[in-house]
Amino acid sequence: MRAGGRVLVADDHPLTREGLSLVARTALQGATTLGVGSVAEAVAEATQRAAFRMILLDLQLPDARGYSGLLSLQYRSPASPIVVVTACETAASIEAARALGAAGFIPKSLPLDEIAERLRRIDAGQPCFPDEAAPDPRIAAARARIAALSPAQHRVLLALADGRSNKQIAGDIDLSEATVKAHMSAIFRKMGVSNRAQALLALQPLTGPVAA
Repeated sequence: MRAGGRVLVADDHPLTREGLSLVARTALQGATTLGVGSVAEAVAEATQRAAFRMILLDLQLPDARGYSGLLSLQYRSPASPIVVVTACETAASIEAARALGAAGFIPKSLPLDEIAERLRRIDAGQPCFPDEAAPDPRIAAARARIAALSPAQHRVLLALADGRSNKQIAGDIDLSEATVKAHMSAIFRKMGVSNRAQALLALQPLTGPVAA
């Protein structure tokens, strides 16, 4: 069984953050935790540190715009599995998190022992999402659009959704601007769009406001 490592807990309610930190330390052998209360703080920690063993992320942080927190953390810490732990339990939110590559989705309404068990499953490499019988067809369509992207193309798309220019993406990923442009062309072709604006519009069901 894996041991050690750090878990980042991003939740703006101090008591909830401490509770999730305690559950993470209990569920994940030898893990230590670091708590933050905003997307900006989470991104700063992810940028400055080596990959976290796991990131627990509330979708409804004060400075989040839709799924911007998930996208930003995926972009800056691609090796860290991100688990959405939230009170927003709609089918649309679950399907969007799954489509965007979250490692799991855990409702805050679950008992703490069930949250711990799901964290252990995710830590063992098993995706963990609630069963939903009727996912939003718009989200299913958006998910299908990005299913064919390679890992490199997916990361470039995350950077695009995060509002970064080709030059910024090239510097962050250590690629030439020509390579980034080639990835963009492949992304547009696979998504059936012709430019950035259309790509972002196609992603809107995934990256827009979190359903209440």
